[in-house]
Amino acid sequence: MEKRVCLECEGTLFGRLDQKYCSDLCRNAYNNKLNVESNQYVRRINGILRKNRRILAKLNPNGKKTIDGITLAEEGFNFHYYTNVYTTQKGGQYFFCYDYGYIKLESDQYMLVQKQDYVK
Repeated sequence: MEKRVCLECEGTLFGRLDQKYCSDLCRNAYNNKLNVESNQYVRRINGILRKNRRILAKLNPNGKKTIDGITLAEEGFNFHYYTNVYTTQKGGQYFFCYDYGYIKLESDQYMLVQKQDYVK
């Protein structure tokens, strides 16, 4: 009979014939190694989104405010990352980072808003 070994630690396996790992610890470690690159990418994107949300919340404590784009940029806001877009009936587009968003106005001005319950 062929000796079966754990895919992670190469320890001897006992029990079920379809068993691949000797423990949950080895199973988790093996799968974490397989997914490390995609997990790092997702963590990086989530970090950018959370930072954008923190900046919007900090600069807009009362729910609605107009601000210069340079102020957002100086705070480190990344305009390329947002969680969703809300298009108004007139065609304006609000870009949201979770529950805080913005719309570009004229001359590098942005109106910051906080999502209301009626906006889906």
